[in-house]
Amino acid sequence: MVKQIIIGVICIISVAAVVYIGYSDNGQEGKVMDSSNKDIRRAAYAGEWYSNDPVILRNTLSQYLENAKIGQGLGKIIGLISPHAGYMYSGPVAAYAYKQVQGKSYDSIVVIAPNHGDSHLGYSSVYTHGAYQTPLGVIPVDGKTAQAIVDYASSDDVRASDRGHEAPFGVRPEHSLELQLPFLQMVTSNFKLVPIVMGSHNKASCTALAQAIVSAVKGKNTLIVASTDLSHFHDSKTAKKLDSAVQQYVESYDPGGLLDGLASGKCEACGGSPIAVAMMACRELGATKASVLNMATSGDISGDHTSVVGYMAAALCITENSEEKHKVGVDLGLTDSEKEILRNVVKKTLESVVNGGAIPKFGDRSGKLGEDWGAFVTLTKQGNLRGCIGHIVGTQPLILTVAQMARAAALEDSRFPKVTPGELPDIDFEISVLTPIKEIRDINEIQVGRDGIIITRGYNRGLLLPQVATDYGWDRETFLAHTCRKAGLPANAWKQEGTTIEMFSAEVFK
Repeated sequence: MVKQIIIGVICIISVAAVVYIGYSDNGQEGKVMDSSNKDIRRAAYAGEWYSNDPVILRNTLSQYLENAKIGQGLGKIIGLISPHAGYMYSGPVAAYAYKQVQGKSYDSIVVIAPNHGDSHLGYSSVYTHGAYQTPLGVIPVDGKTAQAIVDYASSDDVRASDRGHEAPFGVRPEHSLELQLPFLQMVTSNFKLVPIVMGSHNKASCTALAQAIVSAVKGKNTLIVASTDLSHFHDSKTAKKLDSAVQQYVESYDPGGLLDGLASGKCEACGGSPIAVAMMACRELGATKASVLNMATSGDISGDHTSVVGYMAAALCITENSEEKHKVGVDLGLTDSEKEILRNVVKKTLESVVNGGAIPKFGDRSGKLGEDWGAFVTLTKQGNLRGCIGHIVGTQPLILTVAQMARAAALEDSRFPKVTPGELPDIDFEISVLTPIKEIRDINEIQVGRDGIIITRGYNRGLLLPQVATDYGWDRETFLAHTCRKAGLPANAWKQEGTTIEMFSAEVFK
């Protein structure tokens, strides 16, 4: 019996040359792209780990999804954890993950999977071109987002590569990513795929990949999926003990603890690093909660509990109270009336200058509106940064500074083209009124969520507002490193003699 189920549950693939198995033409699925196109990563496990007949496959997945239950009080789901064994064994559990996003729409879906078979893959391999194919059709790769992940990564741990996707001679292609795709095709449509196979698993490489993913997808409608099975080939009692440790790390939202637990042998998960990366990235994108939806072992299907593989489905969520937890800055005493006046200043300024006019005249100088404060105006379009410029030091009445910064953010931010009249309906903005700047000697004075940072070294200077660290979920040292990069300096320049670190806070409102 054990030998009969090995092909469905094993995660270590024997080294053997294989021929890709195609898919049946019994249905019309899969005819979006010419199947002779060499730029398609073809299904390698259809006909073995799941059906290569699209009708049978669709019916099987539909049954799994029908039997799965919707989780309660999850909030907005931005990440999933799903198993990747043969569908007979892991499919009912995976369905619990995918049931939560059934019918939702995504522009891109990032799937992070572990490497099993390619011993030479020592980095995270990002597939940046072409498409993946399953019996249910062809999924185009989101090459732009994939390449952005590679370009952002600060180390060689993240590369554009076909390794782990298209297998070299003598190595079987990776199954752990492919097994997620038919489920995704069942629950959503018209998405593009960002496929990543991880071959490097230390904390530094996990952090680097997570930060690169966040940089590439922030503000976009994206789902992140981690592919993993849990313990392998223990008796059921031992397996459940090991698997419950993974469950605890996930539900306590502790990716660092999970990596430590894996390294010490406290728990097992072949996709432990993808779980950690997904949790890190989703946390920086606003997730504050992880919910385990279902767990099982292969023994629950086979009846053989002497040697089993564990499976888990989970969701990473932005909860209703996440916004409260992400409040930033300080209260400078601006009244609701003053804030509303400044909002109108930005709106009227944008409407005028984007259409070729001048900054309107604003006469109200009452209260803090007439005091000298530094300020930034940040523009976004559909969640993506569209311009951000400010005065650090207040040299004129706040109402004038905000008007001038609104104009500059729309027309003078060299990173972006000028805002056009047609874009105005989609432009949102945020105003940051700054406190005086203070040079510091001890970085422990910096409080993430309250303070912004300015780093200066020679002619290089970089500034990040308080809300940036909160938006991305950075700790203090990560915040410092990114401010150094903003200044065009090495990430560790803040540690070097001769580097000046200043901090400030702000009252931030939209």
